Amino acid sequence: MKQKWLKNEKGVALVVALVILLVLTLIGFSSINTTTFEANISGNERVGIDAFYASEAGGQRGLDQLPGLSAISRTKLGEDSYYWSGGPENKGSAASLQSYGMHRKPGYEVEWVFKRYKVNMTGESFAATKETETQVSYGPFRAGTDY
Repeated sequence: MKQKWLKNEKGVALVVALVILLVLTLIGFSSINTTTFEANISGNERVGIDAFYASEAGGQRGLDQLPGLSAISRTKLGEDSYYWSGGPENKGSAASLQSYGMHRKPGYEVEWVFKRYKVNMTGESFAATKETETQVSYGPFRAGTDY
C-alpha cells in the first residue's frame, strides 16, 4: 500500500534534473579554475626559461671575451630580455668574470698550462631573473708566458 505523499510524483524529475545540473556546474567551475591555474604556471615557466636563455647568451659573450675580464653591462637581448655579468643587485660587476690562475691538466707535458676562469651572468625577462655560472679551462699555453 502506497503512502499518501508518494502518490503525487510529478516534481521528482525536476528535482533530479536540478541536482544533476548543479553537479555539472560545479565540475565546470572546477575545470575552469584548473585550466586558469595551469595556464599561469605555463606562463611563469616560459618567462623563467626566457630569463635562463638570456643568461646563457650573456655567458657566451663573457666566454668570447676571455682572457679579458671587463664587466658586461646590462645589455638588451630581446623585447624585454636583458643580460649582464654578476647578480641582479650589481648589474655589471667585474668580479663576476674572474681568473683563478694557471693549472696543469693530466695528459699534457709539464711545459703546458691552462688558465681557469669563472663567468657569472644574470638574465632577466619580464622581471624574472636567472643566474648562471660557467667555469672554463682556457689553453694550453706554454708555462711562463703571460697569456
